Amino acid sequence: MISYFMTRDLSHIPLNPGVYIFKGQKEKVLYVGKAKSLRNRLRSYFQESSDLEPRKQAMVRMIRDIDYIVTGNELEALVLEANLIKQYKPRFNILLRDDKNYPYIRLTVTEQWPRVEVVRRVKRDGNVYFGPYVPAQAMWAAIAFIRRHFNVRTCGYLLDRPMRPCIQHQMGRCPAPCAGLISREEYMKVVEEVRLFLLGEKSELIERLRERMEQLSGELRFEEAAKLRDRISLLMKAFESQRVVAPELGDLDLIGLARRDGDVAVSILFVRNGILIGSRDFFLEQVIEEEDSAVMQGFMELFYSREIVPPPVIAVAVMPEDSGDLGAWLAGKREEPVTVTAPSGGKELELLSMADENAKLHLEFRKKRPGDDLLRGIADLLHLSRTPFTIAAFDVSTIQGTDSVGGFVFWERGDFRKDRYRRLKIRGVEGVDDYAMMREIVERVLLRTEGRRQKAEVREEKTGADRAIPLPDLIIIDGGAGQLEVARDVMAGLGIRTELIGLAKKPDSAFLLDGEIIDLEGRNAPSLLLRRIRDEVHRFSVSFHRRLRGKRMMESALEQIPGIGKKRRLELLKRFGSLDAIRKASLEEIAGTKGFNRKVAEKVLELIGTGNEEQAGPS
Repeated sequence: MISYFMTRDLSHIPLNPGVYIFKGQKEKVLYVGKAKSLRNRLRSYFQESSDLEPRKQAMVRMIRDIDYIVTGNELEALVLEANLIKQYKPRFNILLRDDKNYPYIRLTVTEQWPRVEVVRRVKRDGNVYFGPYVPAQAMWAAIAFIRRHFNVRTCGYLLDRPMRPCIQHQMGRCPAPCAGLISREEYMKVVEEVRLFLLGEKSELIERLRERMEQLSGELRFEEAAKLRDRISLLMKAFESQRVVAPELGDLDLIGLARRDGDVAVSILFVRNGILIGSRDFFLEQVIEEEDSAVMQGFMELFYSREIVPPPVIAVAVMPEDSGDLGAWLAGKREEPVTVTAPSGGKELELLSMADENAKLHLEFRKKRPGDDLLRGIADLLHLSRTPFTIAAFDVSTIQGTDSVGGFVFWERGDFRKDRYRRLKIRGVEGVDDYAMMREIVERVLLRTEGRRQKAEVREEKTGADRAIPLPDLIIIDGGAGQLEVARDVMAGLGIRTELIGLAKKPDSAFLLDGEIIDLEGRNAPSLLLRRIRDEVHRFSVSFHRRLRGKRMMESALEQIPGIGKKRRLELLKRFGSLDAIRKASLEEIAGTKGFNRKVAEKVLELIGTGNEEQAGPS
């Protein structure tokens, strides 16, 4: 990587393909881009005659340094650009607020006794994957249907030794291969039915079941035949609820795009085996890319850089600017050819028009900003000097001063911004001192807001916490007058002037800095939103506290058992998650855990199986 302080002379920049990185003050990454020729692309930003749109001009004025990396070809530049954008999340690049990986259903056909499970990463492990499911409700509905109507196991046991059947077998939802109550041949027939169901192969699956029903009936096994008849009826209803758009299309993503006043909406339709399994809308604010082709390129790079296996065909409203390199990169992720196309007719164009229309509707909805009246209502209720378009909240969770933690959540124009949440372990306070704990977490988080000078080392417990957080328009402290006063002192010391209130419970009340207390018990929209944000930060901090406390108590209890080392403790933690779950587990379940046998399992249950744990909840 080569770095230099910005000058007008770019003659020493190579003409090779590569990636360039614009940096602002304190080495903050502003923008990452790729270029066929680094020198020519950089000149387009800094020439006197350059006619840049306003937001790009604002970015150029902020640049203090430039790094560039030369690559062997344009495809390498594309891959590197996508990775750097994921790493730095630059302010002026296209960014997706929803950065989680979407779920898949995995059918573990590589196991002797396959099962169905939910995963968020597709591996080249020989198993069969279905998805992604966006939103996830359709996936959970499919999982629930499979568990009710297909007799496959739900457990994750190794099944390398005989075990006593569990309650799932007693409920008729598992054929108990662990106890040898079904042959593998019969079991694999059911697994194949599950595969056909997930593929949406209606006719083949129904035909197989009808043949078996008739066979059972011919053998005078009428009760079993009747069960199959009922399953066929339920399957027919389930298939009818699926939105079959075009079986001949197979697997396909369709990406629509709408743009106005610098804002962009993108809508994706996910079609798998001719069935529309989901859709997802994205809103991109004030993008600096001037051409729609560049917007599509940036969006696709970012979206498919996640743990998503692209389908063989991606239909787009606007062809990305480097469709050849993009297609090659996507093919590398799929390990099969991927075609990026702009259809001109047929069913693909019809569906793509639907995606375009969804993008236009989403853009119109977001541009109207329907929540502005609500936010003005909050400003009036709390006597604020301006409308709070962004609201943040703090809370502390502890029990008698142990495992003390703090939580911070961020809300912006109708959505909780979970990428800006922060979890913090209390480091500088011993014992029970809610005020001191609140002082610590408020100071540590506010030191990381944009434009704030870092005065102390901060190590939050969340990945990516080193990224600066925008200073919110309104800060909520979960507590009363005492906690509010502490937060005001911290903000005064940091020179921060933003709106600040305390929100207390029982009764729900807002404490203002001038001493006024406002009733929030009503059902009006401003009161409900304020309570919702307070409850969210309380939930967030309490869940972190319980996780730390449960882990500490479980590890402490397991450390007392002879023969249970670190590896075995971790296996129990991964499988059961809590002491209570271990106590409720059967001897066979514990013995089936990796690294355990019956003798060790008996020792575990002997020492913790009848213990009593404190059940008090966090404050």
